Amino acid sequence: MGDVELAAAVWFMFQRNQREIHRRRERSKIYAIPNSHVPLLDIYLDESKPMQYDYRLSRTSIEALMALLRREKTHGWGLHVEVLITVYWLAHGLSYTVVSRVFDVPKTTVFDIIHRMCAAILSLLGKVVHFPSVAQCAEVGRGFQHLANSAAFSHCVGAIDGCHIRIKAPHGPHAQDYLNRKLFHSVQLQAICDSTGKFLDIFVGYPGSVHDTRVLRNSPVFVSGCYPPPGHFIVGDGGYPCLSAPVTLITPYREPVRGRVEVRFNGHHARARSIIERTFGMMKSRWRGIFLKALEVEHTFAPKVVAVCAVLHNICVTSGDILEPAAEEDPVLQPPPVQEDQGGGCELQDGMDSSSSSQLETPWPDGTSPPDVALLQGEASAAGGPGFDAEHEATRVGG
Repeated sequence: MGDVELAAAVWFMFQRNQREIHRRRERSKIYAIPNSHVPLLDIYLDESKPMQYDYRLSRTSIEALMALLRREKTHGWGLHVEVLITVYWLAHGLSYTVVSRVFDVPKTTVFDIIHRMCAAILSLLGKVVHFPSVAQCAEVGRGFQHLANSAAFSHCVGAIDGCHIRIKAPHGPHAQDYLNRKLFHSVQLQAICDSTGKFLDIFVGYPGSVHDTRVLRNSPVFVSGCYPPPGHFIVGDGGYPCLSAPVTLITPYREPVRGRVEVRFNGHHARARSIIERTFGMMKSRWRGIFLKALEVEHTFAPKVVAVCAVLHNICVTSGDILEPAAEEDPVLQPPPVQEDQGGGCELQDGMDSSSSSQLETPWPDGTSPPDVALLQGEASAAGGPGFDAEHEATRVGG
């Protein structure tokens, strides 16, 4: 055999091997084929069928989630199957056994998929839940000015509040720490939202017995002082202290108020603050199985599930998939009002009440314009403050 014939034979063998490798790769991409006879999978595969009733998310929101999670897979279940199983579990708060029967998938596989997908969705936290940029702060302020119906709130860039998430009673010596004032076990979610109802920051995991003020003081946004930027403020209810540093937080005047100016200020303040309550209501309505009954997972996994719901909430709001809150079935616990100013915030508060009365363009007492702000970081440090033991540290999920 001459050199030409030998080279041709080698080239032929190389091409045949390449075709075989390509065929094997193509076969590996369909390692697991979805069963179209499963009704819940058929709903997704048939684009004419609505998904919101069964999955509590619109098709647009689910596709947006899949686009963010898009990754190359050479084996295992398809991404859409894993997303649908996880979203269905979140939507109804069912046991792994029930979900495995609904999707005709082994129970151990359902467990693995849900935990793996929750971790994948949590990896999107910094991309989906983040503080606004400098340019966006002005837009957020205009939104709060419209909500409050007062120009004094044009530099408000967030509303903060806390929410108790029911969990099953934990085991171990720390079980009593999770028992709140209404005598059910819970973990706390602290959140800041903008004027459209999107979360800007979340901090979840503290036991239900802890006061809102302590949760705030140990949260990354307080420890780092990264938000709001100079010249701006956030609003919160009477359970928080009125502060000027490290977080500029304006609260309402405590009862009894002194005169019509303070009454008027409290009215504007309540209108601006109502958006965080509406945001919690929207999230509870969407994930009723998670938020309106005790979460049937370990208390160390519960904060991650809540954070996943917050990420999905922001994706839904961005996609225009709004689910208005239903009648409140599990009222938010309101701590007793803080009785004193703990950080110089009352000076700003006093300046704002006159501004809200006269409709001035600036909320600051000296009447000057707020200074320019530096570019904000999209995600706060995950480090918490002092004051809790290592077991509780491990359960926190923060923005």
